[in-house]
Formats: sequence, C-alpha cells, structure tokens
Amino acid sequence: MRDTFFAARWIALLLPAALLAGAWGFQLIGGLVPCEMCHWQRWPHYAAVVIAVLAFIVPGMSSRRTLVALAALAIAVSGAIGVYHAGVQYQWWQGATECTSSLASAGNAADMLNAIMAAPIVRCDQPQWTLWGVSLAGFNAILSLGGAILIALLLRRSPRIKR
Repeated sequence: MRDTFFAARWIALLLPAALLAGAWGFQLIGGLVPCEMCHWQRWPHYAAVVIAVLAFIVPGMSSRRTLVALAALAIAVSGAIGVYHAGVQYQWWQGATECTSSLASAGNAADMLNAIMAAPIVRCDQPQWTLWGVSLAGFNAILSLGGAILIALLLRRSPRIKR
C-alpha cells in the first residue's frame, strides 16, 4: 500500500515536468510559438513541479500527502485550461482575444519596430500542430486531467500515517 503513495508522488513530479519539457521542446526545437493560452497552461505545471519537489523534502507523511494533493490540483488546473483552449481551437466556444509574439531585444527604435513587424502573431484559436486531430492543448487536457485523477486515486488508496 505504501507503493501507491510512492507512485503518486513520482507522478506528481514527473508528469508536469514531462509536459513542460514537451512544450519547451516543441517551442525551441520544433519552432512552434506558444499563444497566450499555451502560456496559461504552463504556469500550473511550473507550480506543480515546485510543490512536488517539496513533497520529497518536507518532513512528515501528512505534509507530504498534502503537497502531493496540491500538485495534483495544479495539474488538474492546467488540464482544465487545456480543455478550454482545445474548445476554442475546435470552435466550440469563443476564446480570449490576446495574441502573443516573441521580440528580440533591439538596439534602437527602428530596430525595435522592425522586430515588432516581423514577430509572428499566434492565434489561440488555430492549433499549430495536431496528431489524430488532437492539438497540443487537447493532449495537455487529456494527460493532465488523467494524471490528476490517477494521483488522487493513488492517494486515496495509500495508507494515512500520522506523524
């Protein structure tokens, strides 16, 4: 039974870390520029990684269980944002109007204007990449919500040790 808490804690750390690595890989290696909602999905994963790391170093089983549960909640929040973002991409509902672009630092006003004009405009309602009709936001929703549910089930099955 203790193995269930061990698994929950590792999933709470490795799932958001892997999803962030994938997002950064698509951005840095694949050349995909994230939209505003893509960034929104990353923030809860950053929080989940920090919280899950704390679950490995904080003393006391009760505190560790709480931290793993909080990491699962952060993962679920990212998944919920992924559902919203995927729904915008599939035209199920209207999304946010923000767009993002990357700007390199420019030396003077003319260079800065040229950089602004050359920067890509990324729309939140257009997926840049899909596999089997599922966008990156859709995969984040599936993996994050599934992972959060799995962590919750594992925590529920693990024994509560009071210390």
